[in-house]
Formats: sequence, C-alpha cells, structure tokens
Amino acid sequence: MNANAIINIAKKELRLEEDDYRAVLERVTGKASLRDMTDRQKRDVVSEFKRLGFKVKGGAKGKHPASTKPYIRLIHALWRSCHRLGVIDDGSRAALRTFCGNKLGGGVATDPDLLSYEQASPIIDALRAMERRGKAT
Repeated sequence: MNANAIINIAKKELRLEEDDYRAVLERVTGKASLRDMTDRQKRDVVSEFKRLGFKVKGGAKGKHPASTKPYIRLIHALWRSCHRLGVIDDGSRAALRTFCGNKLGGGVATDPDLLSYEQASPIIDALRAMERRGKAT
C-alpha cells in the first residue's frame, strides 16, 4: 500500500477534521498537501500519525516466512533500513531481487532467499555501505 493511502486511512481512523489534518501535515513537513511532499516527508507524516495512535494493519497478502539463515535476514533488514533512510526509493521484494541480480552480475532478478553465504556477502557489503551513506546525511 502506498504512503498516500496509509495517510488517508490514518486521517479517517484518527477522525481528523480537514483543518486538523492539514495542520499536522504543515507541522511535520512544512507543506499542507500530500501532492507537494517527497516520499521521505510522507513517511514522516505516517510516523507522526503512529505517534498519535494510528496502527498500520498489514494484510497477509505477500507475507513470506522469515528465513532460517541469519545472513538472509540481514539482507532483508538492511534493505528495509536503506528504504527507511531514503537511500532507495523502492523497498519492495521485487526491487531487492533486481538489486541482487545486478550485484551478482547476471542482471536477472535473483531471490535473496536462495543465495549461498558466498553470494550474499557482496550484497551485504553493498547494503551496509548504502546504509552508512544514508545515516551520514
């Protein structure tokens, strides 16, 4: 679900009047319209709504069980962290598969859950470097 949809659901569930809703947007981002916001600013608005009591409800659609391999879980955690930091725009599993395929040199989407430790190591190193850059800004 995209950030605009989550924000609109939060507005409804928190029972915010239009003026109050716009005031929150303005206070958090300096902008009163979602249309003018960056993805990062929209995530900040979602975080503020969570602070105000909104709970994001995830559906079962697209859920994948956690891997039993720690290095695979690390790849997913680093990917999510890079997305939260704004280093990458698309935090989806499909984008991660494409990233893995490009890093492995095949250019073909590669499921990170199927990687050996040797294949995963350069991907982990690249994601750690990206995360460091994101934290430095």
